[in-house]
Amino acid sequence: MRLLNHNLHPTTCLAWGLLFVFFANIGGCKHQQSVDALLSPAPIALKVNEGFVEPLGFYDAKPRFSWRLPSNGKALSQGAYQVLVASSERLLLTEPDLWDSGKQHTSQSTFVLYEGAPLMSRQRVFWRVRYWNEAGDVSEWSVPSSIELGLLANSDWQAQWIEIQQDQPVQLDQFETPIHIPQYLRKGFTVSGRVKKARLYVTAKGVFIAYLNGQRIGEDVLTPGYTPYDTRIETLTYDVTQQLREGSNALGLQLAEGWYAGRFGPKRHWHKKREITPQAIAQLEIEFEDGTTTVITTDNRWRASQQGPVRSSELYDGESYDANFDFSGAEYHWSDPRFNDNHWQGVQANAIDNDILLQPKRHFTSVNKQLLPAIAITQIDDKIVYDLGQNMVGVVRIQLPMREGQTLTMKFAEGVNPDGSIYTRNLGSARQTDTYTASEDGIVEWQPQFTFHGFRYVEISGFDTSVTPQLSWLTGVVQYTDFELTGNLNTSNTALNQLQSNIEWGLKGNFLDIPTDCPQRSERLGWTGDALAFTPTSLFIADSHGFWAAWLQSVREEQFDNHGVPVVVPNEVGDIVQAGWSDAAVTIPWDVYWRTGDVQILRDNYDMMKRWITYHEGQLEEGISTMWTVGDWLQPYSTREDSRRGETDHSLISTAFYARSLDITARTARVLGEVADSQRYRDQFNQVKQVFQSYFFDHDGKLKVGEQTQTAYLLAIGFDLLDEQMTLKSVRHLLSQFDIAGGHLRTGFLGTPLIAPVLEKVGRADVAFDLVFKESYPSWLFSITQGATTMWERWDGYTHENGYAKRAGSLNHYAYGAIGQWLYDRMAGISPIEAGYKKIRIAPLVTEYLTFAEANYMSLFGEIRSSWTRNAGGLIMEVTIPPNSRAVIEIPQYYYKKSSTLTEQKQEVLGTKISINGQSITSAADVTLLSASLATTSIEVGSGDYKIEVVH
Repeated sequence: MRLLNHNLHPTTCLAWGLLFVFFANIGGCKHQQSVDALLSPAPIALKVNEGFVEPLGFYDAKPRFSWRLPSNGKALSQGAYQVLVASSERLLLTEPDLWDSGKQHTSQSTFVLYEGAPLMSRQRVFWRVRYWNEAGDVSEWSVPSSIELGLLANSDWQAQWIEIQQDQPVQLDQFETPIHIPQYLRKGFTVSGRVKKARLYVTAKGVFIAYLNGQRIGEDVLTPGYTPYDTRIETLTYDVTQQLREGSNALGLQLAEGWYAGRFGPKRHWHKKREITPQAIAQLEIEFEDGTTTVITTDNRWRASQQGPVRSSELYDGESYDANFDFSGAEYHWSDPRFNDNHWQGVQANAIDNDILLQPKRHFTSVNKQLLPAIAITQIDDKIVYDLGQNMVGVVRIQLPMREGQTLTMKFAEGVNPDGSIYTRNLGSARQTDTYTASEDGIVEWQPQFTFHGFRYVEISGFDTSVTPQLSWLTGVVQYTDFELTGNLNTSNTALNQLQSNIEWGLKGNFLDIPTDCPQRSERLGWTGDALAFTPTSLFIADSHGFWAAWLQSVREEQFDNHGVPVVVPNEVGDIVQAGWSDAAVTIPWDVYWRTGDVQILRDNYDMMKRWITYHEGQLEEGISTMWTVGDWLQPYSTREDSRRGETDHSLISTAFYARSLDITARTARVLGEVADSQRYRDQFNQVKQVFQSYFFDHDGKLKVGEQTQTAYLLAIGFDLLDEQMTLKSVRHLLSQFDIAGGHLRTGFLGTPLIAPVLEKVGRADVAFDLVFKESYPSWLFSITQGATTMWERWDGYTHENGYAKRAGSLNHYAYGAIGQWLYDRMAGISPIEAGYKKIRIAPLVTEYLTFAEANYMSLFGEIRSSWTRNAGGLIMEVTIPPNSRAVIEIPQYYYKKSSTLTEQKQEVLGTKISINGQSITSAADVTLLSASLATTSIEVGSGDYKIEVVH
């Protein structure tokens, strides 16, 4: 540690160090070897806000700090902390000038709000933290971390929007939408002096790649991403200090249409794109060693061309590259300062519109995340079909032989027909086709830049047929938002493991900057209902906190003046509001809060939640909601005229979701300390509950309005809309619906997430397990038996017997992956008791279907692990609880037998004798017995590893 006086004698330093340990002085000691042994290991995993590590171009001038206690250290929990923030690393270590939290006596180690001097655009700050453990011993200071803010306001921008000067009207395609040939924009400039720091602030109305001196800047794809462009466009910040050089330099921007200007969304809105053109804006700020600065901006002095090799690039239709247009074989890259741009055109410059906010990107950009090699090749006439073995989202990287003048055509599909040709009927108007035209004989290496596809199979033609095709010619490049995967599940059942893989790949395929319904057809929209269903599952699988927080900002921005919430965000469909979809504005903020502990997500969205309640109040008639909804979407065997819409009464669905939103908004108000609001919404919820029960159910607990459906009962019980006695009465009617369905589910997007939780809630987890492990249609594992590698939109998206569904559906749709939440929470047994897993519930449900199950989750406090192995001798549980958290472990003493009847539940005893780490419960360290019964023994434990054995 370092003291403020660096000239202290070693003996004095040691004395000060001892005082530091006991009295928690701020400083540190340069000669620290004698003191280190007294200190706990330093905090680790320093992050800000939604998981950012040393962010560049950060969006928030009031950051929130999080850290972890090391799991191999002396601390089981934190008793206090101290955070220091300074404007330089030197000051951080000696005299922090921005904020000193002081010693805060709390176990809080996540989302500690910065309360120091105001921070400004461009500012870089440094921070570090230390903690005191449960014994009062202080830790080492953490390694310093930093935050650098981006340009936070439009007034920070000197640059202008630019685009190529158009001499001719933009051509229209067959859909009468513009064909925007990608633009190449450049500007040469001179650097005089030694560069200390250089930052490029850049974004686009469209998508872009930036270049400096012939080198690409960054590894992002499809930047800046997809937001409500008429309200907000996100900006990127890049450190280009090392790429600048004294003398001549050149900055380049490659610009394509992306979501902003391309054909995207429903056909009825395509005409709106005719007056829109891609534009870019950039501001390069250079600071020199002598303290002077210079700024290079996009303005009317830039040069532009549309004669580059990328001839077209569209999200739905793909990218075309013609090497003959490689700027006439120029000796230098087009962004090299030596490149001659005299033959290029001028640009049109436009001022910034202050009604459209330019704000730093709120979450991680999309990147190339992994590579998938091809596993098989099939010859179909003069074409070759590659199989990547996995339905994925992204592009391909090719390395194959071509002859001069040949055009390689690559078509992408999720499936193949019986003859081996690719199946494209489910793509709508999306062509999903890339082409490459060769300018010379030889090996071509290429990867598209401004498009993405959903596919497993790639059909290619137009290569050098004198060479035998090789698997190595083509590699899948998987692209999605650059978050880390945080949770996994592994069991003794291979089909269930494949289901987990399919859920994970469904997330990867539909989390490319925003949550989409599907990634392949001419849709790819941010449907709120799909997101509502899948959010809890996604928060276990991936560090998607920032992803959801960013998208929720778009939801807030898209909320209508009448307080309604659109069913698609960003809104590409118009003034459409519906129950079960728009309620995502309430459910998702709560889900994110509950899984992360971040109260700010509730603060940010509370007004939106209240406004949504106000809107729904206007849809009531005598307490029953009349709000429009598409219902339990894609319920199998629906007898409605439009069979996509489930049979559950729409007023029941709408009223149930109104009640659900009231319940969650009341809980949110309580967390935020809005006591009056909380009571008001709680009273409204109770009133709706009474009206709901009396209107929809008879005295025997049977539905009396609309069709008898599984979803009707699941909503009523799952959303706590029946009193205790009525719930007990309704259970047999719920179970009879599964009986009528032959022991199968018969639910769509709204009912499916509730099946297992509700069945467990009413004491029939055995029936839930029977449904989970059923392999006949409709079921979660049915698609596995038919070769699925992702979740499907329809339960019967494809069958070996009948081929693809008549109403062709997406083969990459994550909504039905919502079952993952129950598998992680209850089958494996990891769920939060307190928001953010500060207190954890380890309560696995053991089933005869499995002999082993294990889940791991990387929480903000560290890794949580729960595994169980069932054998002839009983049960072995292995549990890991991270530092600074506690857990209640519910030790099961029986397991559920297979194929229980709806009237009889079958269970088998696992054992009655319990040991923990080889000792009895009463003897085990840091273990408190909470309760014991024939079924379950509950204990409370602190941080550590626990091996629990249950034997006869």
